[in-house]
Amino acid sequence: MAAKGRTELDVGADGVAVITIYNPPVNSLSIDVLHSLKESYEEALRRNDVKAIVVTGKGGKFSGGFDISSFGGVQGGQTMQPKVGYIAIDILTDTVEAATKPSVAAIDGLALGGGLEVAMACHARIATPTAQLGLPELQLGIIPGFGGTQRLPRLVGLTKSLEMMLLSKPIKGGEAHQLGLVDALVSPNDLVNTARQWALDIYECRRPWIKSLYKTDKLEPLGEAREILKFARAQAQKQAANLHHPLVCIDVIEEGIVAGPRAGLWKEATSFQELLFSDTCKSLVHVFFSQRATSKIPGATDLGLMPRKITKVAILGGGLMGSGIATAMVLSNYPVLLKEVNEKFLTAGINRIQANLQSRVRKGKMTDERYEKAMSLVTGVLDYERFKDVDLVIEAVIENVKLKQQIFSDLEKYCPSHCILATNTSTIDLNLIGEKTKAQDRIAGAHFFSPAHVMPLLEIVRTQHTSPQVVVDLLDVGKKIKKTPIVVGNCTGFAVNRMFFPYTQSALFYVDLGMDVYKIDRACTKFGMPMGPFRLADLVGFGVAVATGMQYLENFPERVYKSMLLPLMMEDNRAGEATQKGFYKYEGKRKATPDPEIMKYIEKSRSMAGVTPDPELMKLSEKDIVEMVFFPVINEACRVLDEGIAVKASDLDIASIFGMGFPPYRGGVMHWADSIGAKYIHGKLEEWTKRYGGFFKPCSYLAERAAKGIPLSAPTKKVQARL
Repeated sequence: MAAKGRTELDVGADGVAVITIYNPPVNSLSIDVLHSLKESYEEALRRNDVKAIVVTGKGGKFSGGFDISSFGGVQGGQTMQPKVGYIAIDILTDTVEAATKPSVAAIDGLALGGGLEVAMACHARIATPTAQLGLPELQLGIIPGFGGTQRLPRLVGLTKSLEMMLLSKPIKGGEAHQLGLVDALVSPNDLVNTARQWALDIYECRRPWIKSLYKTDKLEPLGEAREILKFARAQAQKQAANLHHPLVCIDVIEEGIVAGPRAGLWKEATSFQELLFSDTCKSLVHVFFSQRATSKIPGATDLGLMPRKITKVAILGGGLMGSGIATAMVLSNYPVLLKEVNEKFLTAGINRIQANLQSRVRKGKMTDERYEKAMSLVTGVLDYERFKDVDLVIEAVIENVKLKQQIFSDLEKYCPSHCILATNTSTIDLNLIGEKTKAQDRIAGAHFFSPAHVMPLLEIVRTQHTSPQVVVDLLDVGKKIKKTPIVVGNCTGFAVNRMFFPYTQSALFYVDLGMDVYKIDRACTKFGMPMGPFRLADLVGFGVAVATGMQYLENFPERVYKSMLLPLMMEDNRAGEATQKGFYKYEGKRKATPDPEIMKYIEKSRSMAGVTPDPELMKLSEKDIVEMVFFPVINEACRVLDEGIAVKASDLDIASIFGMGFPPYRGGVMHWADSIGAKYIHGKLEEWTKRYGGFFKPCSYLAERAAKGIPLSAPTKKVQARL
């Protein structure tokens, strides 16, 4: 029986052997495919009836790159891996590029990662205008490993190749042609025939026979090249201080320029090998697969249900969240009704949508024509008259239970019986919101994160009444508006906010105990968070922070720290970024500057709490601070899993990365916790409980797993009671 992935060889009467990569859905380069490519090449070189070779991919896709699913097997030692340099040197350099017969790559669809590296080893490349070409390997914590670090700079120049590799930025066929990465652009129908003729032209010396590994005309002189690489290093360190692999990529490129391409290939091969086993690569591969697994939901996606067509969406509330959700919808061509309570609020809501879209036009992400089309999809209304043919409603009004209950009663009256009734609440129990309706099977949470048109996460909240069809429909909408959806159960704060409420809580507690606000924020940003807990509180606004704090106090009184710091600051109209003063001062373009004035509020808060600063806390290292801020977050994440609020630990990893900006190269909050070990985390929490009280008490799930040595992410046998 043939292996799933292979290449097929077909020799035409014109003497051209067409080698087709076949490994659906994206013709990824598994080890089977690469072995088969070598065998097909060797056969074509042996045969006397073959003059030239064309390499292409089946079904309109050249190749999406190396098969990522084999990484786990190699990293875990279950899969034998080829010897170092076998693919880049033995196959692509010494078989494909060094062949005595010319080869041309015919590129349609995708030529990414290893796919582009195969194409660059050919002697010419023909592509369609819409083909995507790129080397995105750095997104997985590795570098291009099949010769890409050596050939791409020689084909497009050093600066452009660094941009494509370090930013994982693919380009379209048109740009690739301008840069010289591809030699001609043709329509998909003419692709293979043009490539055949091109290959014959090389064979008959009518076109140049170019080995891209030895091209030098696009490379800058050595001194200039070193300056470019030096600048790239500085940028990489500035933008990703905790990451090592971008610097390795630059070193490997430099080796090829200084010591020659063959030396560069060997350095690439050994560096690739080391990086493949790094924690960063393991974490990023985990994120890659976890992101794809969020839409597999027991009791919903395993029932054979097809998503229904959602053609019209209504949004209630044109504030920051409502207008952001509306923006996300129109960007994916959903017609939107925006309802507000009066003309003034409605105009403000529509203006916000306009501003969101205009910002995209300014950044070159949207044409004026596309802007006009998007705005034409928005209709402002003041009543429910036009709700009779709406398929999905998302309520995004203020967090007031009575108001939301009234709205949902109205929606039940005015919307068709199939319409999904969703709320964007971030804390209120959904059963409470739908209490006064008979439509509880159609009620779900669609919790976006601010700004809703930018942040990639969508929490879909289901109660015990929500029908599986509604979950399937919302997953489909989430995908269409380019969000990563996770399905969670119904509780205060759902998954993300519930998991992260100790983030700010613990930080406020430590400040009362004598720790420095800015030292805490600095430790968290150095760890890789986009902002520390105090800068985040400023961004969200103290009003929201205090209101959500009250929700947690009501539901989890035993583990909420009642700090007086925020209310004290609010009394003086210091409420965060919106008032230009919070924990930081804000002048000009949102620039946050530390403000020594906050000390008077901190001292007052300490005296009200009746605590004396702990000198031990003031001496803590950044690593200790990170542990003290994040271990309570891990503890809460364990409760979320144990209660069945999340389906699986990897969903919480994705939630922490896409909802809170947890560093992806650490794999998400649960993956990171397992890299430290439950036993160590449990020990620390126990120690702090004795010293500082119940806020830190480890939950039973964490205690049990620490005692038995079971990873926190290992599946739980518990029935998902709350889902």
